[in-house]
Order: sequence, then C-alpha cells, then structure tokens
Amino acid sequence: MATISASIIDEAIRISCAVEVFLATALLHRENPERQDFTIQEIVNRVARENLTGSLRSGISVHASQHCVANKAPNPTNHRMLFATGKHTRRLALPNDIAHPDRTGKIFPDVEDVPEAYRPVLDWAIERFEHVLDSPGFWAEDADERVRQLRSDELLSIGYTPVHGEPQSSPNPLQALLDAKGIGIEMAKGIDLDEHLRQVREDWE
Repeated sequence: MATISASIIDEAIRISCAVEVFLATALLHRENPERQDFTIQEIVNRVARENLTGSLRSGISVHASQHCVANKAPNPTNHRMLFATGKHTRRLALPNDIAHPDRTGKIFPDVEDVPEAYRPVLDWAIERFEHVLDSPGFWAEDADERVRQLRSDELLSIGYTPVHGEPQSSPNPLQALLDAKGIGIEMAKGIDLDEHLRQVREDWE
C-alpha cells in the first residue's frame, strides 16, 4: 500500500474551507464558460469531487452560502470571494460587484494557502478578474461605486496595474485611485466627478 507523505497530509490539514470553496467555484467557471453562476449544491459537490482534505467538511456549505459571499453581511467572516446572484446561486466575485459595506476581506486566497497543483486555477481566476478591470470604459462608468469596490489592497497584492485609460507611471495609479475613495461623498457636495478624476490623473503625472 502506498504511503501518503507527511507534507501532503500537512497541506491537506491547513487548507481552509474558504480556499476549497473558492477553488471549486473557479473550476466550475473554467469548465463551464457559458454559465454565469452555480448553485450552492453544485459548489459543494465540486468540493467533494476534488476531496482536497480527505472528507467533505461541514463548514463547506456555510462558506458557499454565507461566509465567502461579498454581498451578504459578515457572519462572522468577511471574505469577498463569491457573489450571490440569487438565494441559492453563486459565482466568483467581480470588481464591479457591490459588496456589503462591512465586507473588507479577501477576494482571492493567498497563494501560499493554495495547494501547488491548484495554483494555476488561482492564476486563471485572477486573470478573469483583471479582464473586467481592463475592459474599455470600466474606469469611466459609475466611478464612485467602482472606487468604493476597488479600495481593497487585494488588487495591489496581486500586482495589478490598469491598462485602459489610467497612467502607468509611479506612484501606482491604482493606489492613487484607492486614496481617492471619497469621490462619492464629494459628488454629493456638487463636485463634478469627471473633473475630479481629471485632477487626480494630473496629480499622478
């Protein structure tokens, strides 16, 4: 009988339910590009199929239903890995999703928390997220809401740099945009958003 190495056992023990749920959802998206979302049960079943920890843990379902869901109130965790499209349906979160204001947690797992064999899945999910950020017009539309959602340092941690409509010079343009997250409040005071963004961009240069 083959012996399972201690390192594999240790890796399985430290994999969190959130990581399992994230990877399962990412795999479902990658394998079903025509689908916009998946049921909670489909995500749980995909976790069971991968069987990263040797058993289906009881916490998996609640992580897919609540703990990882950006547009639900934290209870108690505040991950933003998934987005609820309906009562029983979920997908990976995207940068134009409106999260619950108390949700400030991770959009992606830390790379060191993902088993090495699944890191290409994490890379794929990050590229999918960045594709939305890099789409023409993203930075111009509803900028106040975009800024509120983009305040997370998760984007900085993955080294994201915008390629459409934003300067590429130092300081990091995304950091400057995050620093400008009060735009929505200023708009309420009558300040023109386009003019404000123009001034911010001039400061970057």
